[in-house]
Amino acid sequence: MQPREIRLAAAAALLVMAAGGLAGCASAVFNSATNEPLSATTPPNMGAPTDFMRENSIVLSFSGGGLRAAAFAHGVLTALESVKTEDGDLLDDVARINSVSGSSLTAAYYGVNGRDGLARFRDEVLLPGFEGRMRLSLFSPLNLSRMLSGGLNTRENFGDALDHKVFHGATFADIFRRQRTDIRINATDLYHRVGFPFMPSLFSVLCSDLSRYSVADAVAASMAVPVLFAPVVVRTFPESCEPLPAELAALRPQPEGSRVLNAILKALAAYRDPKHVRFIKLADGGLTDNVAVSTMTLSRLALGTPYAPLTEREAVKIRRLLLIVVDASRGPNGDWTLQQIGPSGVDQALSATDAAVDAAARYAADAFGGMIKEWQDAVIGFRCGLTPDDVVRLGGPAQWSCSDVKFSLAYLAIDELESPVRERIEAIPTRLTLDAEQVDAAIEAAREGTLGLHRLRAYLQDRVPSTR
Repeated sequence: MQPREIRLAAAAALLVMAAGGLAGCASAVFNSATNEPLSATTPPNMGAPTDFMRENSIVLSFSGGGLRAAAFAHGVLTALESVKTEDGDLLDDVARINSVSGSSLTAAYYGVNGRDGLARFRDEVLLPGFEGRMRLSLFSPLNLSRMLSGGLNTRENFGDALDHKVFHGATFADIFRRQRTDIRINATDLYHRVGFPFMPSLFSVLCSDLSRYSVADAVAASMAVPVLFAPVVVRTFPESCEPLPAELAALRPQPEGSRVLNAILKALAAYRDPKHVRFIKLADGGLTDNVAVSTMTLSRLALGTPYAPLTEREAVKIRRLLLIVVDASRGPNGDWTLQQIGPSGVDQALSATDAAVDAAARYAADAFGGMIKEWQDAVIGFRCGLTPDDVVRLGGPAQWSCSDVKFSLAYLAIDELESPVRERIEAIPTRLTLDAEQVDAAIEAAREGTLGLHRLRAYLQDRVPSTR
C-alpha cells in the first residue's frame, strides 16, 4: 500500500470535499482501457510457456509496501543470486514470483530483464523514484475535484513513467519470451471485490490478448491505491470470444463451496456477459491479498487435481520445492495508544482499512500454509499411481522415485527481523520515492533476512543434483 502520510491527507481531503460540495463541478477522471482483443495472430496460450517447475524450485510471494517493498523484494532476489549451487545459483531455481502493489515493480522488472536487470534496478528504478511527476498537493481545489471524480493521479502521472523509463514499452510477450520464471502480477477487481491476476487463462475469459498488454499498465494496476490513483481499466471483448478452456468452463459456484472461490467464479461469469461487464476497474492488489498467495491456493481448490497448481509434467519433475512468503508491509504505527484521547476520526478510518487489509492477508497466509503438507502428500500419491510409461511420457528422468518429494514454506517479514534492523526498516515510509540510505537499508535487510532463513539453508542441503 502507499504511504500512510499521503493516505491520511487523502482521507482528510475527502472530508473537506464532502463538506464543500465539490461533486457538482467535478469532471470525470479516468484511465482509458489499453488491452486488445484476441486475434487470428494470437499464439496458443498467448505465447506464455508452461511447466516452469524444475527438480529444485523456489516460489516467491512478495507483499505490498510501496518502494520499500520493491527494494526489499530486490534484496531477496540478489540474496538468492549470491548463493552458489553445483548447477549455478539459487536464482536459477526461482520458478514463479507472485506479487502485489509495490513489489510488482520488482517482479515485473525481473520478468522483463532477467538477472541482467538486477544490477541496474537500484540505480535506474529505485533511486529516481516516482513522486516527481505525481500530484501530491492534496488541498488545491483542482486536486480535490480530481480525487472526488475518479482519482488524484492517472496514467500520465505514473503509468507513463513506468512505461517510458522503467519498462521501455515492454509487453507480456517480452516476459513470456524468457521462459524461465512465471511472473504473476496481481491487482484487485474493485466491483467484484476479488483478486485479478494478470495471467493468460484470465485474459482468455475477457477474450483479450495478454501478450500485447503493457507490463507498465499491469504494474500500475497492482499499485493503484484507491483515491490516490484512478483505477486502471481493462475491457472485455465479447465479440472476439472463443469457447472457454475446458478447465474453466467446468467450474461452477457451489452452494456449500468456498465463499472466496464462488465470488471469483461469479466474477468470471460476469466478464463473459456484456450486459453485466464491459469494463473492469482495477486497483491495488493488496486490497484482497497483501501477501500474494491466494492465486496458488485458489488454483489448487478450483482445479481439483492432486497436483494443482502444478501441471502433470511439473508434478513428475518436482523433487524439492521451497515457497517463501516475503512480507514488507508496514505494521501498526502512531502514538495514540499512549494517551487516553484519540485516535482521530481520520486515523480511525485509516486503521479500519489497514485492519481489513491485514486480516485478509493473514487469512490468506494461513490458508496457504495449511495446504503445503496436504499438497506434498497429494503430489506423492499422484506420482506413485503412475505407470513407467506415464513417467516417460511426462518427462520423468530415468532414475526416478515417486516418493522423493519435499515441499517447505518459509516466511520473511520485516516485523520478525532482529533488532535494531527491524526498527530501522519499520521507520522507512511506504512512499514511491525514498532516499538512497533508505533504499540500501531495505535491500540489505532483505539480503540478510533471506540468507538467515532456516528453511532456505535446509532446502540448500536437501537440494538434489539436476538432471538437466
